[in-house]
Amino acid sequence: MIDIAEIEIKSGNGGNGAVSFLHTIFTEFGGPDGGNGGKGGDVIFKTDTNMSTLANFRHKTKFFAKNGQDGSSKKRSGKNGDDLIIYVPCGTIIKNKESDDIMCDMDKPDMSFVAAKGGKGGLGNFCFRSSVNRTPRRATDGTPGEYFSVILELKLLADVGLVGMPNAGKSTILSIVSNAKPKIANYPFTTLSPNLGVVQHHGKSFVIADIPGLIEGASEGVGLGHQFLKHIQRCKILAHVVDVSLDDSIKNFDIVNQELEKFDKDLSKLPMIVIANKVDISSDNQISNFESFIVGQNIKLFKISAKKGISDLEDVLNYLLDVLQKLI
Repeated sequence: MIDIAEIEIKSGNGGNGAVSFLHTIFTEFGGPDGGNGGKGGDVIFKTDTNMSTLANFRHKTKFFAKNGQDGSSKKRSGKNGDDLIIYVPCGTIIKNKESDDIMCDMDKPDMSFVAAKGGKGGLGNFCFRSSVNRTPRRATDGTPGEYFSVILELKLLADVGLVGMPNAGKSTILSIVSNAKPKIANYPFTTLSPNLGVVQHHGKSFVIADIPGLIEGASEGVGLGHQFLKHIQRCKILAHVVDVSLDDSIKNFDIVNQELEKFDKDLSKLPMIVIANKVDISSDNQISNFESFIVGQNIKLFKISAKKGISDLEDVLNYLLDVLQKLI
């Protein structure tokens, strides 16, 4: 997934006003008739729900709108420059590279934002005529367009974020409960970029994201941690998936939670459920030890085997829907 890009944007310059005087066969001194310059085109960002990455900006990095045309004789105004529309995925943050200020958070479908306004057209000499100055030779130039170097940063928009260590079973869960088809294999780091899926359950729907496995040091960028963790910031609920067939399942659970808090303390305040996965290949002792640990922390726990399919995940989906309804 391409989730960050740097581009240059520039709106169009305004066209210059014209200095002109009417000369016809029957009217030699017809007075000023210089037209105004046209407005420069705006640079507008719009969200496109069919886009999921910033890959379109990998090779094309300069986006310049058209200039307005100059005015001309016979009071003809110059044509306005065409606006330039740049489509981005929903969830894209637009930052001013120089100041690092957020210009706009494009977090809604069909949202638009004018990032650079086109320059104003100059006035032709017709606009400066008066009773005391019937032959003005004055016109104004159009104003320049705005230029920005901007950073585009994509943060996924999801209701539920699946987090956990690599190979905990997040992708398997996503593939079962949603329309997503992530790569699944029995080795760590199968998922190298976040995957989104839409869950349809009992006539209702919500978006779930499979965040690539987090490891110790993720909050400091280990294993592309920063790129993965930022996608969790928009989630409403975290579903922490833990492989309980491992003897260090409790340690793994703590490591992921610590990395979340180190990256952003607000993440530790999000509602969380714990999904103890792979109970079919876990010993009774492994399951009971982990269950006692989680219950002691007053966190909702679900014990499942993702490989068994939707029947094992029915209670999880019912609970998530209930929590999401309360958060609306």
